[in-house]
Amino acid sequence: MNRPLTLASSVAGAVIVALDGTVLTVAQPTLRHDLHASVGQVQWTTTGYLVAVAALLIFAGRLGDRHGHHRLFAVGMLGFGAASAGIALAQDVRWVIGLRVVQGVFGALLQPATLGMLRAAFPPEALRGPIAVRTVAIGVAAAAGPVVGGALATEFGWRSVFLLTVVPTLLFGLLALTVREDARPAADGPLDVPGALLLGAALACLVHTLVTLPSLTWSAPVALLAGAAFVRHERRAATPLLPADVVGSPAVGAALALLVTVSAALNGGVFACVYVLQDGLGLTPLHSALLSLPLAALLIAAAPVSAVLLRRSGARATVAGGTAVLAAGLLVLSRAPGPAAYCAGFALVGAGFGTVMVAATHVVVRQAPVASAGVAGGLQQTAMNIGPVLGVASATVLMDTGAARSPLVVLAVAAVAVLPICRALPGRSPRVPAGPPTGPAAGGSDTPHIGHGRETGPYARFLGNDGH
Repeated sequence: MNRPLTLASSVAGAVIVALDGTVLTVAQPTLRHDLHASVGQVQWTTTGYLVAVAALLIFAGRLGDRHGHHRLFAVGMLGFGAASAGIALAQDVRWVIGLRVVQGVFGALLQPATLGMLRAAFPPEALRGPIAVRTVAIGVAAAAGPVVGGALATEFGWRSVFLLTVVPTLLFGLLALTVREDARPAADGPLDVPGALLLGAALACLVHTLVTLPSLTWSAPVALLAGAAFVRHERRAATPLLPADVVGSPAVGAALALLVTVSAALNGGVFACVYVLQDGLGLTPLHSALLSLPLAALLIAAAPVSAVLLRRSGARATVAGGTAVLAAGLLVLSRAPGPAAYCAGFALVGAGFGTVMVAATHVVVRQAPVASAGVAGGLQQTAMNIGPVLGVASATVLMDTGAARSPLVVLAVAAVAVLPICRALPGRSPRVPAGPPTGPAAGGSDTPHIGHGRETGPYARFLGNDGH
């Protein structure tokens, strides 16, 4: 398997999804004016996408495990690009909403594959580097998205925002079709379609409930009922949607919980800060965006550092340290008196989040067997989709009480509260004596592959042998 192409495809898919979300946010006011849409209709251009993605991510990962991650990635990229082109041509907001749901379906197909491809192409001891590179690319896309989206919407209109991803999706989708994947073992049973439907309904309704908070709608009880039915079904299913070797791992469960928490803290904190800076301090949107630049810069810088810390200290210490730094940043922001303090707080939040994202993602992907890499990728992507929605919903409810900065304190406390979960993550194993290298099995300790005391594999230099 072509590892450079696999890494490039993984990065491209992650960047396209990250860009799509950030550029649309900036273009929505222009879209609303041009299509004479209501605020509620414009909100559904985002909500519809999120619901579709949440409902299908894990099932899409299972499809990748069965039929090949490159194949699912190709279908997802080509469909995503086609939906983007369709949105750019839409003449009515209802068409935009419908095509955004379609785009979410194809986005769900490609997102787990971006991690499943890496797990299948790279040995466990060489995953830190690719995951760090992928995280850096996501950070760059998240930072550049509002600027690119604003420039395109201003100069060429909101339609140009959706045309931005058409060519890259076509290119990488076609390239993925040329990849010859290794033969996959025969499936041990039929796909768990009933489980997929129940889990999809539970997650979709959960996202809808969070988006509509503080109001409670029909989706809240449906989410609970569907979730309970899914758990009951999985216990009896001969070939469950979520394999026991993935969901039964304490390390994977801890890493997913931490990803949900830190992504909720990051997004909820940034959401609250936007209102504090603009409504409370009277800053312009541009000025407040400039103050938050250290967040993106430190998130990008933290990714390769996290890869090194993983090798030297293990996932447990790395994730705990990153989570503590993020919590400290939120507390600084909650008490910040001026621009310098805000910059420092944003920098700490970015550094902490970047560190946790690389390390926790590494645990989820590495601990999963290759045969379940797609499900692991789907779980990671689900955590990274649920967390931001949960964070913004929590911040919205807390801000309605009248204390604009209260979400920052609450989210910092939530981050500290999950620190004991880090004990379930793999620690740093002692170095083994020099000798023939024997790679650890997936699901084993988070120790590097050692050969004569040195890291081996294609990312050895990247991980610091010469001196996410």
